Amino acid sequence: MTSTVHRTCPLCEAVCGLTLTLDEGGHVTSVRGDRDDPFSRGFICPKGASLGRLDEDPDRLRKPLIREGELWREANWEEAFDTVRQALGRVTDRRSVAVYLGNPNAHSMAGQLYATPLIKALGTRNIFSASTADQMPKHVASGLMFGHPLAVPVPDLDRTDYLLMLGANPLESNGSLCTAPDFPGRLKAIRARGGKLVVVDPRRTRTAALADEHVFVRPGSDAYLLFGLVHTLLAEDLVELRHEVNGLDEVREAAKHFPPEVAARRTGVPAETIVRLARELAGARTAAVYARIGTCTAEFGTLAQWLVDVLNVLTGNLDRPGGAMFPKPATEFGAGRRPYTTGRWRSRVRGLPECNGELPVATLADEIETGGEGQIRFLMTVAGNPVLSAPHGARLDQAFATLDFMVSVDPYLNETTRHANVILPPPRMLQAGHYDFALLGFAVRNYARYSPPLLPLGDDRPSEAQILARLAMIASGLEGDLDEFVIDQMLRKAVDTPGSGVEGRDVSELRESLEGGTGAERRLDLMLKLGPYGEWSGKGELSLRALLDNPHGLDLGALEPRLPEVLKTASGVIELAPPQLVEDVQRLRERLEQEPPDIVLIGRRHLRSNNSWLHNVAPLVGGSNTCTLQINPADVARLGLDGHAVVRSATGEVTVPLEPTDTIMPGVVSLPHGWGHSGSSQGVAAEHAGVSVNILTDESAVDVPSGNAVFNGVPVSILPTGVITAH
Repeated sequence: MTSTVHRTCPLCEAVCGLTLTLDEGGHVTSVRGDRDDPFSRGFICPKGASLGRLDEDPDRLRKPLIREGELWREANWEEAFDTVRQALGRVTDRRSVAVYLGNPNAHSMAGQLYATPLIKALGTRNIFSASTADQMPKHVASGLMFGHPLAVPVPDLDRTDYLLMLGANPLESNGSLCTAPDFPGRLKAIRARGGKLVVVDPRRTRTAALADEHVFVRPGSDAYLLFGLVHTLLAEDLVELRHEVNGLDEVREAAKHFPPEVAARRTGVPAETIVRLARELAGARTAAVYARIGTCTAEFGTLAQWLVDVLNVLTGNLDRPGGAMFPKPATEFGAGRRPYTTGRWRSRVRGLPECNGELPVATLADEIETGGEGQIRFLMTVAGNPVLSAPHGARLDQAFATLDFMVSVDPYLNETTRHANVILPPPRMLQAGHYDFALLGFAVRNYARYSPPLLPLGDDRPSEAQILARLAMIASGLEGDLDEFVIDQMLRKAVDTPGSGVEGRDVSELRESLEGGTGAERRLDLMLKLGPYGEWSGKGELSLRALLDNPHGLDLGALEPRLPEVLKTASGVIELAPPQLVEDVQRLRERLEQEPPDIVLIGRRHLRSNNSWLHNVAPLVGGSNTCTLQINPADVARLGLDGHAVVRSATGEVTVPLEPTDTIMPGVVSLPHGWGHSGSSQGVAAEHAGVSVNILTDESAVDVPSGNAVFNGVPVSILPTGVITAH
């Protein structure tokens, strides 16, 4: 006996629909793309095809672990929670408590619904996440320009005539801050309808190879290139403003320092190419500029993200079909207008500014190692593996070993959680409901889909939502049902909000009408009903029931212009020249006077690898998904290398096998992220250990406005193995 079920893939940002076949024991026997999903239309990648193997990984933890000295023992859930309660009870100052939220929280329904209540319950400002190792520059730039950090324009891939893409490789990543299943197919469609795709990247990636044009650029110089484009638009009077803006004169003043000739010297992109690209952007019927992690994780990441949308505004392509548009997610509930700001508080040791309520992960080790009031002594991690993903991970590894107490919500005993005193493993993915709260806010088409749990939990097995809710209640010292408390708060806000569709209605009556077998499902039902397509809003009929009745998902339509309702700036118009960013331009100008390093390091994404935990599935390692140093053959010859090389930086060194290739610029080398599993308790990962690129990255180097870690453009030296030099 077998059964066929449908589910959204939770492994990356593409949110592809899957069709799974399960045997009578609940084991996945096959995974295919869901051809009836209106968004993904049957697309599937190797990660999705391996979902069953990942879900049933024998190295996944099934029960809580408690560490006693160097040994681990399994415990029951009550003992594990009580151990956490006792440890938190010994904390006399909540300023010594910290939370780290890993990337998988963005792909988890529980992570999206329960992280905020948990943080509030812990009562600390020491919040760290993968966002400052990935995407914070985009949120800061969007917040300062449009008034909200989640007001992120995405390229309207299905209708654009011209796409300029920088630092992104969606044929490997499947997209990022741009949710688009079958990203490769969508890019091919641009060309098929006569459009043009231009990719700017230090590597000729698979995406660059697909493009009409690939432009090599020196790592970390994207802001110079973008300023060269802005300069050309302004100098040649190619600007078409469709929206009211503040700050055009300030942008003009800033851009005058970066004519194409100046930008060319820093970027390696010929001045005539910069001028031509600017003219093509301005002359295209519709166009969009899109930049991602390669530009975010650089020294001038926020300036680059700002200039991306300056270009979208100046060419008249913001908030228009075929340009850069704002999605309308089904769970969006209008927020009041309040000016976005950063730096409401600063980190204790280095004084780095808060952004979006969190501090840069680049300073987490400082806060643990440095004594005094507020020194972090109690750490809670929810997913993630910062020892491998954060800058100078070796230092974090040592710092975690000095904590008084650490608790990790994680399915694995890995390089980070091995330092925990208690590990609380969430259940299998197929035992959890799934809705993409975060990712559908960046979708290139409005869409909604809910996947209910496919397999039951054991009698004593809490869901991930219940684990996080229990931790929140322990931290708050309160008793009761967290979900019902949150639902009550949301309903009371809604009935007091004009235009919500339920203003003035009875809270108890609304609460009784909610559907769902769990608190998380009831909260989802509430958010859907209040949302822009919801049955309570008066603008649609969407609810949890509607999604359950449509297991392949619902197409909610193409993106539509909606800038007036999205803008949350104090002025009510686009702030084209936020003072914090204009001020940072001086730093960019000063860097022009410095000689660039001889060799710099950049990261790399593999199609079969998203996070370190995917390295424990045999079908996802090996082949092209290996930890090698990509290097141009000219550099191999120049440096006298053969087979392996030592890569050395200011923070450490690794020895790694070479992969000579002319797809990477001379003077640039590339290592993939997430490796470094030597000695791991995860069997497959240990056999394919590789080295951690974050032994080489420097936690002292950050993008100033956002505090984001710098992973691209890291100065390194490359030495033949066996060469001993002073270090």
